[in-house]
Amino acid sequence: MSGVVAAFAALVSVAVIGYLIGMGGLLRASDELVLSRLAFFVATPALMFATVSKADLHILFSPVLLTEVVAVACVQLVYVLVARLAWGRDRREATIGALASSYVNAGNLGVPISIYVLGDGALVAPILLFQLIVLTPVSFLILDKGARSVRSALLLPFRNPLTVASLLGLVLAVTGISLPVLVMRPVELLGGAAVPVALLAYGLSLYGSQHAPAAPEANGIGKDIFLAVTLKAFVQPAVAYLTARLVLGLDGSALLAATLFAALPTAQNIYVYAVNYDTARRLARSAVLLTTGLSIPIMTAIGAVLG
Repeated sequence: MSGVVAAFAALVSVAVIGYLIGMGGLLRASDELVLSRLAFFVATPALMFATVSKADLHILFSPVLLTEVVAVACVQLVYVLVARLAWGRDRREATIGALASSYVNAGNLGVPISIYVLGDGALVAPILLFQLIVLTPVSFLILDKGARSVRSALLLPFRNPLTVASLLGLVLAVTGISLPVLVMRPVELLGGAAVPVALLAYGLSLYGSQHAPAAPEANGIGKDIFLAVTLKAFVQPAVAYLTARLVLGLDGSALLAATLFAALPTAQNIYVYAVNYDTARRLARSAVLLTTGLSIPIMTAIGAVLG
């Protein structure tokens, strides 16, 4: 078994434990929110700060980010053109669909894969920042139909602890400043909980999603779901691979990173956005669930071939 496949096996095993915890009743499916909040607001920001602050700047500004931007732009363009022109979906439905087909789970899954499969947690930082600083504000401006001011949309990412922690770490990396050990030790200790807690929450959420009621929404949305899932699970990693390999000439770990990050499933917060704006809820929820189920075998196969 290759090191990449073995790393995936370890990640999947912890997620399966989370699923079994939910199935055995040790934790309720609703407790996934507690674990997710712990990972999102405390452990993962600590991990990203500690990792990015010591990262090689060449890694943070590697061509991998460019492959992700190209892949996101391609699949979003395809989704919006089909949804708007062929199916007549309104602007908000098309926006949620475009996000569901491109916005990757860089936190709960991207960080563990970056650390355990690729060997460097800093590799995922540019993807996180791009999504939080660019994709999210632009999407909210569209979903709000212009009601949200540009200033409030631009400031929104800085309420996100992952953004703040990553940017603070980036400041230290650029300036070369090192914080005292007494400061960094507790940060690193908290960061050590990020991966297992996120994976347990991920597994618990898979169990809970099987028993949650369906989102109320109009019928006839099956083709939207199929398009979003196909673009996310298959087209986005294919575009990232082709861009990295044929356009940028990447190989080895850089090519693997570009392809794996693009193959990450739809982020759960897309469903949160859909609920908040009361639009395309079933589409968002189905995309999260289906791409999550597809992502593990797809990423494992990518790792086996490219690793």
